[in-house]
Amino acid sequence: MSVVHEAPVGLLTARWRLVVASGLMLFVQLALIRWTGANLVHLSYFSNLILLASFLGIGLGFLRAKRSFDFGRYAPIAVLVLIGFITLFPARIEGSSSDLIFFTEVRPTGLPTWVSLPLVFLVVALAMTSLGEITGRAFLSFSALDAYRWDIIGSISGTVCFTIVAFLRSPSWVWPSILLVAMVLLYGRTLPLLSLLASAAIIVLLVLESVTPGVSWSPYYKVTTQDYVDPDAGPFTTIQVNGIPHQNVLDAESRVKVEPMYGRPYERAVDNPLGKVLVIGAGTGTDVALALSRGAQHVDAVEIDPRIQQIGVEKNPNQPYSDPRVSVYIDDGRAFLSRTDEKYDLILFALPDSLTLVSGASQLRLESYLFTEESIQEAYDHLSEDGVFAMYNYYREDWLINRLAGTLDQVFGHPPCIDRFTAVQSLAVLAIGKNADNAVCAENGTWVRGNFEAVGIPEPSVDDHPFLYLREVSIPGIYLLLIGLILGVSLIAIRVVGGPLRQMRGYADLFLMGMAFLLLETRSITTFALLFGTTWLVNALVFTGVLFAVLCAIEVTRRFVVPRAAVITALFTSLAVAWLVPNSWLLTLPVPARLIVAVILAFTPIFCANLYFTSRFKEAANPTAAFAANLFGAMIGGCLEYLSLLTGYRFLLVVAAIIYLAAVLVSRRLTRVGAAQPTA
Repeated sequence: MSVVHEAPVGLLTARWRLVVASGLMLFVQLALIRWTGANLVHLSYFSNLILLASFLGIGLGFLRAKRSFDFGRYAPIAVLVLIGFITLFPARIEGSSSDLIFFTEVRPTGLPTWVSLPLVFLVVALAMTSLGEITGRAFLSFSALDAYRWDIIGSISGTVCFTIVAFLRSPSWVWPSILLVAMVLLYGRTLPLLSLLASAAIIVLLVLESVTPGVSWSPYYKVTTQDYVDPDAGPFTTIQVNGIPHQNVLDAESRVKVEPMYGRPYERAVDNPLGKVLVIGAGTGTDVALALSRGAQHVDAVEIDPRIQQIGVEKNPNQPYSDPRVSVYIDDGRAFLSRTDEKYDLILFALPDSLTLVSGASQLRLESYLFTEESIQEAYDHLSEDGVFAMYNYYREDWLINRLAGTLDQVFGHPPCIDRFTAVQSLAVLAIGKNADNAVCAENGTWVRGNFEAVGIPEPSVDDHPFLYLREVSIPGIYLLLIGLILGVSLIAIRVVGGPLRQMRGYADLFLMGMAFLLLETRSITTFALLFGTTWLVNALVFTGVLFAVLCAIEVTRRFVVPRAAVITALFTSLAVAWLVPNSWLLTLPVPARLIVAVILAFTPIFCANLYFTSRFKEAANPTAAFAANLFGAMIGGCLEYLSLLTGYRFLLVVAAIIYLAAVLVSRRLTRVGAAQPTA
C-alpha cells in the first residue's frame, strides 16, 4: 500500500490539495470555454479550440511538475492576460438579424480571425500549463493509481461546481472569485502578491462586464438586451447572444408588417382549424402571440434557453406566456417531439438557430438534430390529418433552401410551398401539409425538384451526420489548416516547455488510449444529445457520468486483479455492441428504458477502456509523464473528432476500436522490451 503524505501544503493536506487542484483545473477550463466564446465570436465557430489548448497546457504542466520553479503559483496572471486581451479586443457581429447565419458573410468587430485565434490558443495553453503544474505537483505525493483516483474525484467536483454556476445563471465574476479562493487554499500565505492582484483585476473586469446595462447569462450564452423606440413599429427590445444579434422583441402585428414571413404559415394553412399548435424555437413569444391571434386554441411553446423565454415574459408587449392557452416547455425541440404523443394542427420551426457555428463545424449546434430527415419524420408523425408543417429562417444560400425543401419532399411525399423574400437576403418560408391539399401555395410558389436537379440538391442531413450547413461531405480547408497549426505549435511547445520527449517514450500506449478515449466521450455526448436533447443539463450529466465511469474503473482496479486479457476482450465486445445497436432503435423505446439502455451502451466501453488504462497506468514509473502522454493523446483525439464530418458520429466507434487495438499491440511490445532489459 502506498504511503500518503499528509503534511500541510498551503492550507490543505496533500490529498485535499490534489482534489482542489484537479477540480480547479477542470472548472477553469469549462469557464474559459463559456466566457471566451461569449466575447470572441470566432470561438463560437471553432468551439473546441479552447479544449485542445487546455489539453496541451495541462499536459505541459504535468511535464513541468518535477521542476524547482513553481509556475503554478502565477496561474492568475496568465488568466488575466487572456481576459485582458479579449476585453480589449472583443469580436462581435454587428448588423441586422439577416447577418446571422454564416460567419463567412458577415464582418465581425475586433482583430482578424488569424490574429485572435492563435493568440488565444497560446494564452489558454499558458494558463492551463500553470494549473496543470499545480495538479502535477500534487500527483507526486501519491502512487500513480491513488493520484488518478483523487484527480478524478476532483474533476467530478469541478464539473458539479460549474454545473451549479450555469444552473444559477451566475454573472461572470463568480468564476474568477472561485479561482481566487482555490488559489488561497492551495498556497496560503505563499501565494505571490502578483497573483492576488491579478485575481482581483480579473474580478474587477468581470464585475464591470456584469453591471453593464442589459447583460445577463443563460446556461448557453451571454445575453445582452437593449430597448429602443421605432416611429413605425413602436417600442422594441433587441437581444444579442455571445455578441451576435439574435432576435427582437416587439408587438406581433407590428412584426408581421416589418417581416411578413411570420404570417405566411397561417396564410398557407388556410382551411386549418388550428386547434393545437406546436412552436419550436418559441424564443420571446412572437410566434406564440401570432398563433393565438390567428385562432389557436392551445399552443405548446418549446424554447431551449430559459433566459430567452424569461425575457419574453418580461418584455413581450403581447404577454403570450401569461395566456392560459399556452404551455411552456424549456427543452430541446427534437427531444420534445420524441417524448410527446400529441397531434398538432400546425408545427412551426420558428428560427431555431443557435448561431454558434459556421458551415462545416464538427461540433454539434443546439439545433443540429432538429433538421435531420428523421426529425422531419417525427414532425410528420405528430401532425393531425389536416395538419401543416412550416419552417422559416434567413437561409442565405439557395442550396440550403433546396436541401430543406428536398427533405420535406422526401418525407411528406409531395413538394412544399416556398415563399422567398429575396430583398432580405434569402429569407424563406417552407410550408407543407400532411396531405398535399392541406397547404395552399401562392401562384408559382410550389418548390419543384426538377428545377434544381441540374445544379444538385444536397442530400438531407441525417441523425448520424447532422451537419445541415455542410454542403458536401468534406472537412473544410480552414479546419484542416487550423488543425495543422495546432499540431505544429503543440509539438514545439512540448519540446520547449516540457523538455525531452524521451521521458514519455515508454507511454506510447497511454498516448493512444487518450486519443481513443476522447472519441468515446464525443460519441457519448452526441448520442445523449440525440436521445435526450442538446440541453446544457444533458451535456453536464454526460460529462459527470463519464467521470463516474472512470472512477468506478479505478476502484475496481484498486480492489481486484482483473486479467488484462479479459479487460481487453470486454472492451472490444462493448464497442462492437455499441456499434451494432443503432440510435434509431433507441429512439423507439420509452424514455426510462431508453435511458437505461443508453447508459449501458455508452458507459460500458468507457468503463472497460479505463479498466485497461488504470491497469497500465498503475505500473507507470513516472506518473506525471504518463499522464501527460495520455493528455496529449486526448488532444489528438480532439482533432480526430473532425473525421465525423466525413464518416458520421457512429463510425467514431470504429476509429476508437482501431486505436485501442494499436494501443494493445504497442503495450505488448513495450512489455516485451521491458522484460528484455537486464536487471541491475
